Amino acid sequence: MEYQEIVKKLSSLKNSENVKGMARFGVRPKTKVLGVPITELRKIAKTIKKDPPMQTSHKLALKLWDLKIHEARILAGFIAEPCKATESQIEKWVKGFDSWDVCDQVCSNFLDKTEFAYKKVFEFSKRKEEFVKRTAFALMACLAVHNKKMKDKDFLKFFPLIKKESVDERNFVKKAVNWALRQIGKRNLNLNKKAIELAKEILQLAEKNNSKSAKWIASGVISELKNPKIKKRLKNKI
Repeated sequence: MEYQEIVKKLSSLKNSENVKGMARFGVRPKTKVLGVPITELRKIAKTIKKDPPMQTSHKLALKLWDLKIHEARILAGFIAEPCKATESQIEKWVKGFDSWDVCDQVCSNFLDKTEFAYKKVFEFSKRKEEFVKRTAFALMACLAVHNKKMKDKDFLKFFPLIKKESVDERNFVKKAVNWALRQIGKRNLNLNKKAIELAKEILQLAEKNNSKSAKWIASGVISELKNPKIKKRLKNKI
């Protein structure tokens, strides 16, 4: 599928009712929103990936990103090739994140598979911008789910970042911090135990700093990770 065909296809799937529904779920980006469902974007992505090798999907991804259309950016994340990523491209894309769904989809389908993913967690966690900081914790969550080669010690290095940023009261940051710790705690029994211990530390931090965010994060993590069904599943993985 050629670039112009993709643009026309996206325009043909425009749905104003979906745009309203997305806004109710906190998706209010600065870029243009068409209201194309994720399922349709996945179908387009599969078609693109079947194209001849001479037309690389990564080049298309870069062009689609520059359209400044919400759904085009999610699609770009679906078809971008992690092995061809550069740090300058990653910086450009992450600075362009303006909604939680673009951030999470690009992290889950592209960024967490690049060679830079692990170090970017530490870099982005220090940044001030809400969605850049969210990216750090979304990457943690995605790495916990997708990267089977990482060791427990690699995830434990994320814990000081999680604790430090648990007091960030911004909605899209605190939800990502919560997501990261929950996913790490569901990786295996050892990390489950360590994540619960960290959540208890965060709960103490919440009381000390009167942080609603830290309290919400810790309470949610403890509740989920102590769930007998989670414990049983992790025991069966041994």
